[in-house]
Order: sequence, then C-alpha cells, then structure tokens
Amino acid sequence: MATFVLVPGAWHGSWAFESVIPLLERAGHTVHALTLTGLRPNDDDATVASANLDTHADDVVSLLDRARITDATLVGHSYGGMVISAAADRAGGRVSRLVHLDAYVPRDGESCWSLTTEAYRQSFVAGAADTGRAVRPPSRGPHGGDPRRRPHPLASLVQTIRLTGVVDRVPRRDFVYCSGWEDRTPFAGLRARLQADPGWRVHDLPTAHNAMREAPGAVAELLI
Repeated sequence: MATFVLVPGAWHGSWAFESVIPLLERAGHTVHALTLTGLRPNDDDATVASANLDTHADDVVSLLDRARITDATLVGHSYGGMVISAAADRAGGRVSRLVHLDAYVPRDGESCWSLTTEAYRQSFVAGAADTGRAVRPPSRGPHGGDPRRRPHPLASLVQTIRLTGVVDRVPRRDFVYCSGWEDRTPFAGLRARLQADPGWRVHDLPTAHNAMREAPGAVAELLI
C-alpha cells in the first residue's frame, strides 16, 4: 500500500482533497493532506509575509520526518507542483513517486511566476495590491469560489526553486493534464514537453483545473 502526501495549490488547504482522501483510504492507502504555512486559518500576518517556497518544501519534509515516511508518493496540485519538486529534491531518497496534478513542473532556477502565463502574473500583482505580502483569492475562474480559500503568500509564487538533480532520480513521475480549460491553462506547453520525455508518464483528464472536486473518483483511480 502507498503513502500519499497531498499538497494543494495556491489559496487552498488540505480540504481541497476532501473528496479524494476517503477513496484512497478505502483502498487501504495511508493519506496525509497538508495545509501549507501561511494558508492555515490561524496564521498571523507575519507568518504569511515570511512564507516562501522553501517554507512550503520544508512543510513536506517535516511531515516525512514526523511520520517517519520513507516511501512517499507526493501529489501536488497546481502551485503544489513547485512544492513537491523542491521537497523531493531535499528528502534524501524518501520519495518514490511524484504526481503533478495539473501542476507546474519546474527546472532549477524557475519559479511559479516565470512558468505561468502573463494573465496569471497580472492576477498575482492585482491580488497582492492590498498588502504587498499575499495574493487574495481570485473572485472567479478555474480555481473556484470556495469560501475556505485564503490569501496566498506572494513570496512563494516569485521565489526561484533550487534543485540539485535529486528530484530527477525519483523512480516514477506522473503528470496529469486537465483538458477541460484549454483556453486558459498554463500547462499545454508543459504537457507537450513531458510527453517527449521518457522519464514521465502523461495522463489526460477531461476536467477543469480543480479535478479533485469535479472528478474525485477519476483522480483517485489515477493515483492508485
């Protein structure tokens, strides 16, 4: 049985996977769903302001330490792909599989900011206008309107990732492309790149970006 660590995308918490978790557990797997630093309901302004990509990667590695996980499947949705890449690179061989669920797959020196579209960059800037430290959730669009969403630490979206190459040695790497929002997705070029890379398995789901909500059964089946 697998041990899954589920990492949500920007503005979301562990609740983003609430429909998928019982399906994985019913199949006998162990599941840990994270809410990243700065996205927790009780995080203060200072915590939000100081949280960056390194902080979020450390959230994952700290979980591996606490739970004594040595054979993890890391699943990252959207921005969470940045996090699981950074975490796997520093996890000391404790990650056996990566699943990028309609998520960024960075190379060394890239950031969510550099990898996304100009439309998203403009939304980050506009969303950070209130405080300059956190990006408020979009009012509409592919990310949905769940009232549990919280402002996302801006530093985590603009910090460049530092990768040593360890992440490239994870035995299994999967990319799930959600094709139901092709007019806005930032991942079409990434899908083409990974399809040409023998180190990756590419899967398509005919859903919008938040596949965990729209098709939890299909997501669980892919993970299992």
